[in-house]
Amino acid sequence: MEIEVDVFVDASELTCPLPLLKAKQALNKLESGQVVHLVCTDSGSVKDFNVFCTQSGHHLLDAKSNDISYEYWLKKA
Repeated sequence: MEIEVDVFVDASELTCPLPLLKAKQALNKLESGQVVHLVCTDSGSVKDFNVFCTQSGHHLLDAKSNDISYEYWLKKA
């Protein structure tokens, strides 16, 4: 599944809570339905982004990880 991305955010090397803060800042600049693709290296981001989307109403379209990074696709509610 290919996701059309409106904004890319590289939050690599940033630790909690900065990846989430960067995502929030990007989402605030978008219109409803637009998508942020965020890449980070903070393992704590997995829980952070799941909780954030549940509480904020934004949609976590996809999440992927490998040995060194985590990627998230967030759709603004």
